[in-house]
Amino acid sequence: MKNIPVILLGCGGVGRHLLQHIVSCRSLHAKLGVRLRVVGISDSKSLLLASDLFTRELEDTFLNEVSRVKLGGSSLKTLSSFVNECQIFTNLEATRTVIDVATRLSKSTGLVVIDCSASSETMGVLNRVVDLGCCVVLANKKPLTVEMVTNSISQLGPSYSMFGLWVKACFDSMQEDYDKLVVHPRHIRVGAGLPAIASLNRILSSGDPIHRIVACLSGTLGYVMSEVEGGKPFSQVVKDAKNLGYTEPDPRDDLSGMDVARKIESLYPEEMGPNMMSLEDFLSCGLLLLDNDIQERVQKASLEGKVLRYVCVIDGPRTEVGLRELPKDSPFGRLRGSNNILAIYSRCYNEQPLVIEGAGAGNDTTAAGVLADILDMQDLFA
Repeated sequence: MKNIPVILLGCGGVGRHLLQHIVSCRSLHAKLGVRLRVVGISDSKSLLLASDLFTRELEDTFLNEVSRVKLGGSSLKTLSSFVNECQIFTNLEATRTVIDVATRLSKSTGLVVIDCSASSETMGVLNRVVDLGCCVVLANKKPLTVEMVTNSISQLGPSYSMFGLWVKACFDSMQEDYDKLVVHPRHIRVGAGLPAIASLNRILSSGDPIHRIVACLSGTLGYVMSEVEGGKPFSQVVKDAKNLGYTEPDPRDDLSGMDVARKIESLYPEEMGPNMMSLEDFLSCGLLLLDNDIQERVQKASLEGKVLRYVCVIDGPRTEVGLRELPKDSPFGRLRGSNNILAIYSRCYNEQPLVIEGAGAGNDTTAAGVLADILDMQDLFA
């Protein structure tokens, strides 16, 4: 039986569902000869570690309790009564402690650090973990793309893997971080649970160059646009998407297009940005100001037999991201709800692209994809 120690950073929507998947899949994983030993969990306020990293793990009953507590919106601090089950560290101690754990386990059992935090502040600890020879899995692209706000990714050539297309940082200050995480065993989610990166890398490893990619990669924006087509106000649909767990914690991360590529068309003006308007004001007032403009664009497209879709196009060195009017009967026009779609054009897939389509948003779907990524690393463990 392969025992793979894991630490989970962030146990919000995706992290909580991941813990549930790990527990519910115990019998299946046993048949595969694998056991995921959860030795640590953190949220924004604290870090919980197993009492003995080498011989103990956080028991399934405890993991279920963590899921229950986090579903109620409480902090992990409320689990202080389980002092015999785990060690509790403050947020200020968390980074140093995770690095210390990675230092100890990297020399023996190995370690997988799973980042489900949707935060850009985890890059430092991820770098150190990689330096120590551990593996990382990211549920969100944000830690690797935060510095791309003022850059175009058009400088990337077609020889890069799809992973590089999404996460390559363009600033010199980010280059070392990017290179480190690309060359080290790692996984990152694109399109929730869709096998997008794996499929792209298989094509490239066979010597088949990719020259064009067209994709709807935001399940959130796909859901928003298809619901607005049905006559619902834009503001209400965004709030519904947030309640369904489709959006980032701050929906502006989705509406800005940053979640797709980080040349980008934002669906809200600069004065409604995170640095100018609070999240509460944006949800209560700002969204309402966007309703008329979005509805007019939807109606204009409908009169021409088209629909609006938020599309990313990578064509050689050119990359564009934004709303496009597309025929209703096209594969992209028929997209409904939070589904994602990816069309890959290469030498072998030239006239008829390889199309990958499926659920592209949701905590459960993303968590399942993260779990699959962890299991993909099992050959690295004894």
